[in-house]
Amino acid sequence: MAIHFKDTETSVVQTLQETAEALRGRTITIRELLETIGEQGLLLFCSILTLPFMFPISIPGVSTVFGLIITLIGVGVTLNRVPWLPERLMKRTIKSEHIIPALDKGVNLFERLENFVKPRLGGLSSGAFNRLNGMALTLSAILLLFPLSLIPFSNTIPAVAILCLAFGMMQRDGYFIILGYIALVATIIYFGVLAIAALMAGQAFFS
Repeated sequence: MAIHFKDTETSVVQTLQETAEALRGRTITIRELLETIGEQGLLLFCSILTLPFMFPISIPGVSTVFGLIITLIGVGVTLNRVPWLPERLMKRTIKSEHIIPALDKGVNLFERLENFVKPRLGGLSSGAFNRLNGMALTLSAILLLFPLSLIPFSNTIPAVAILCLAFGMMQRDGYFIILGYIALVATIIYFGVLAIAALMAGQAFFS
């Protein structure tokens, strides 16, 4: 059964607080958790997954796994529904006491961040435009999938795009969404330059 996201105007802090309250004292399935935490919770997860790539050279192999996860989430945001996951995984149960401490820590973190980030240019993070943002998030994740971790910045630039897009959508901050699109364009240009350089090197080698 498909679970569709509801558009929300609440902050990440409020979403996390409401989720923690709804889960308190319960044992729930992964499906129920994803339905409760909603789109913002998945975007928060995306943001966390980008952190290992905030260095010029990343750990080999990690970008493929994390990129695939973020791709699935990006597709979910684009289609406005929970991303596809194996049914066996969706039916697994988890105790609320294992989840609520993490949600509470998230509340403390975002309460600090809200002093610097605020809803701006709301049209960029709502309705049909948010689906376009989901497509940009998916494309950024696909670029992150490329096994180029030993090439400086090949993982960092798409990770910055993902982080800015996810954070902008979470916080309804259009400025961060714009930064995400700029980083995505920069990634495409950078990968294009790498492809041309590789082609030229190949031609020089065979000639």
